[in-house]
Amino acid sequence: MENHIRTKLSESQEDYLKHIFLLSEGRHSVSTQALADHLGIKPASVTGMLKKLSEVNLVSYERYKGVQLTEAGEKVAIEVLRHHRLIEMYLSEVLGYSWDEIHEEAEKLEHHISEKFEQRIAEKLGHPTHDPHGDPIPDHNLKFPDGPELYALSKCTAGYSVTIKRVRSQDSDALNLLSKLDLVINREIRIIDTSDDGVRVQLNKDRFLVPQSIARQILVELTH
Repeated sequence: MENHIRTKLSESQEDYLKHIFLLSEGRHSVSTQALADHLGIKPASVTGMLKKLSEVNLVSYERYKGVQLTEAGEKVAIEVLRHHRLIEMYLSEVLGYSWDEIHEEAEKLEHHISEKFEQRIAEKLGHPTHDPHGDPIPDHNLKFPDGPELYALSKCTAGYSVTIKRVRSQDSDALNLLSKLDLVINREIRIIDTSDDGVRVQLNKDRFLVPQSIARQILVELTH
């Protein structure tokens, strides 16, 4: 990571790059409206920021065509994600935070740790590949770990057993609910049926309905 690039950026600019990466999943362009909706900001404000990021060659932006990260912009975005997810692991594994508490804290800290401190955290934790939500942590070369193909729980077929591998929601209420239901990372469940209301699952002897709004945020690996 070229540190001199990040030292010239504001926290807000780093956040924009990170969220463009998350929305695009590193593959496609993101519309101004989609980014504005995601950030809860007026489209005109988003356009102004994208123009500034384009001027320093961190994004490729064309009006009405959306925005894509340049190679330099993608490096910044992935570095910020690495900071964020390592901090989440540290808060969880070392300081005992629950998974519904760590996102907000990591949002505050991700812009302020040095590369040396980042590496110390990684070493302390044994170079983890995923954070407490199952999100992949890029390594020090900014490469994401390989993993099995995952499917949204909302799209899975009745009769299958699946293992929860990732929860993409950062909503503390949703995560708290999942904790109470014991629908946590690496938990195996069986899909009973699906409907517009949600996905009915079985965990041990318990059966309950997971609302579609939450089921869409749960990514699973097919077990059998």
